Amino acid sequence: MTLNHIAVYFAVGSAIASLVSIAVCHILLILAFATILIARRPLRIPPFWPALLFLVLWTLLAVAMSDTPSAGWPAVRKFYCILTLVTLMSTLSVEWARRLFIGLAVAGTASAAWGLVQFWQKWERARAAGEPFYQSYIGDRITGFMSHWMTFGGGMMIVLVVIASWIFFAPDRRKLWLWWTAGAIVFAAIVLGFTRSIWPAAAVSGLYLLWFWKRWTVAAVPIVIGVTLSFAPSPIGERIRSIWSPDKRLDSNQHREALRTVGWRMIADHPMVGIGPEHTKRKFAQYLPEQYKPIPPQWYYGHLHNIYLDFAAERGIPALLAFLMLVGWALRDFLRKALRLSQEDCTRRMLLHGAVAGILAILIGGMLERNLGDSEVLTLFWTMLACGYTAVQQETEPHEPTTH
Repeated sequence: MTLNHIAVYFAVGSAIASLVSIAVCHILLILAFATILIARRPLRIPPFWPALLFLVLWTLLAVAMSDTPSAGWPAVRKFYCILTLVTLMSTLSVEWARRLFIGLAVAGTASAAWGLVQFWQKWERARAAGEPFYQSYIGDRITGFMSHWMTFGGGMMIVLVVIASWIFFAPDRRKLWLWWTAGAIVFAAIVLGFTRSIWPAAAVSGLYLLWFWKRWTVAAVPIVIGVTLSFAPSPIGERIRSIWSPDKRLDSNQHREALRTVGWRMIADHPMVGIGPEHTKRKFAQYLPEQYKPIPPQWYYGHLHNIYLDFAAERGIPALLAFLMLVGWALRDFLRKALRLSQEDCTRRMLLHGAVAGILAILIGGMLERNLGDSEVLTLFWTMLACGYTAVQQETEPHEPTTH
């Protein structure tokens, strides 16, 4: 086994481990990067590197210009996850990207299955205690192998995209029932996770994949949703109704409304460099309108639960524009390539459409949650970008990491 093989094993293992243990993920990531350097493999960087570099430098400027620079260290530390993009782009072949999709599906399905077990345990616990399930569950939801239900939902969303991309586009049609079964388990975990930001994000990414698979299936989606809602169990129906008719004691609608108001006030006050990364909690009360005071004890306001407001409020509007340019650049490259590929180039079409759908899911979910603030979801974000650019840049499908 050569160092090139070891590097790709570490890199792929790191991306998969993000669904199981972020500590293991980061250990494998640094081992992958170190092995690449030792093996003297050329480092590949994405075409959007100017936007990424600007985002990094502007974030450092925002940290330096804040009133407490040391508080911004967690944001700087997350730049470590960018190594995921570099290591995967520097080691993956199209074949290895395909294998990475398999690994993500396996790890994600295992996490989802454990989440379903957790749901059953919580249901039984509430029933035994005679407590209304919705009230007891909403603050203590399933997490799978992850530490928080929001992170779990973000991970499952990407895994569902990976599984759907395989079902719709992969050349290997054998044992397809296993993929459908895995998809059903992950879908159930997303629904029973009760994380509302994940539902529209998964729906949009799913519609995108259906459109490029068989367009007529898009017309059937409203029917499927209507039937599903008609037969949904009472707690799920209650969670759906909370979108427009919330229980103020349990649901976070007013909380999100207050966060949006605070975010806009922060941006208006500091449009260029923001208030400083990770400074929202420190400044929240200062920007909170009187109508929301005193701050309810159940509110979490360490961030704004919106990646766009968060970038602009904490790092400035230029940082948000750099992020949007980065994402737009990648989506343009992936879509342009996917539309030019022949129907027979199944693996690359799967990787490209999967990457686009995964990015769309994160962008939609990011309107209601700071999903890229979680290292696990951030790692998956860079992973999808790396898989997409692997499919864009490689015309052949070498089976060994040493041949490309």
